[in-house]
Amino acid sequence: MDILNALVAFLNFVFIPAAAYGAQLALGALGVTLIYAILRFSNFAHGDTMAFGTAITILVTWGLQSLGVSLGPLPTALLALPVGIAATALLVLGIDRSVYRFYRAQKAAPIIFVMASVGVMFVMNGLTRLLIGVDEQRFDDGARFLIGVRDFREWTGLSEGLALRSTQALTLVVTVVTCAALFWFLNRTKSGKAMRAYSDNEDLALLSGIDPERVVRLTWIIAAALMTIAGVLYGLDKSFRPFNYFQILLPIFAAAIVGGLGNPIGAIAGGFLVAFSEVAVTYPWVKVAGYLFPGWQPGGLLQLLGTEYKFAVSFVILIVVLLFRPTGLFRGKSV
Repeated sequence: MDILNALVAFLNFVFIPAAAYGAQLALGALGVTLIYAILRFSNFAHGDTMAFGTAITILVTWGLQSLGVSLGPLPTALLALPVGIAATALLVLGIDRSVYRFYRAQKAAPIIFVMASVGVMFVMNGLTRLLIGVDEQRFDDGARFLIGVRDFREWTGLSEGLALRSTQALTLVVTVVTCAALFWFLNRTKSGKAMRAYSDNEDLALLSGIDPERVVRLTWIIAAALMTIAGVLYGLDKSFRPFNYFQILLPIFAAAIVGGLGNPIGAIAGGFLVAFSEVAVTYPWVKVAGYLFPGWQPGGLLQLLGTEYKFAVSFVILIVVLLFRPTGLFRGKSV
């Protein structure tokens, strides 16, 4: 029984939260790696674009809720999500046309694009705060738990309870569907194949008659969808605060680089690797150890780092990968 209690504690406090967080990072990293592979620069406005898309979705969600519209056990935000994606896509297309298109025409170095994206980041940050403010916002409604602690204890007779929040399950389901749709688009459709060809060899793609501006537009639209979905899922699972999306930029970039920039499968793997590393290093393992070793009385919480240092884990992973394997685990483009 103690082993089962230890397993439940591990699932409840490590595996399930890390899986949900990893799915959110994976979607964010997919957007980063898509932009890097096709547009060939690191978009530092990624996190704040996620925040903008989420803010629009929240505002539409509040509007639907005020009209009495709901999805029953599912969050109303799912109905508002297409509006958030559309608004974000229009914004990033406008930014590309007014900012990045000029530098593409000038054949500017990638560092110029990066610095331009930093400027866009600050503008996006201010725009999001203007739209929705700086306070924490919660917009999750519907069923709160799929599995409750009390019900689980009654079902199993274990002393340790398991809780599975509906937002965690929703995150995993939406991530699987989104990733499957993205891979189908990239591998099965003419437009997706054109994007891949443009990513592999730009000059050869142009000689083949591929329209580069159409590829750029498709890239931004898909990236906007990925950013908005990731941002909304992150906000539903935790809460929405604009500054949090600036902070999450480091884990997202770490996930993309660990997996291999430009490699979609690597981005997904990197997201889960970073998430499980962060959660495992900052979780106090004393409860699990107590179940596994009943007679042992540890002198501390068996916690390697406090939760306030969780982003340091991403930073360390990022530095190690850049030093020893700059192309990432799945051999993407080197940084």
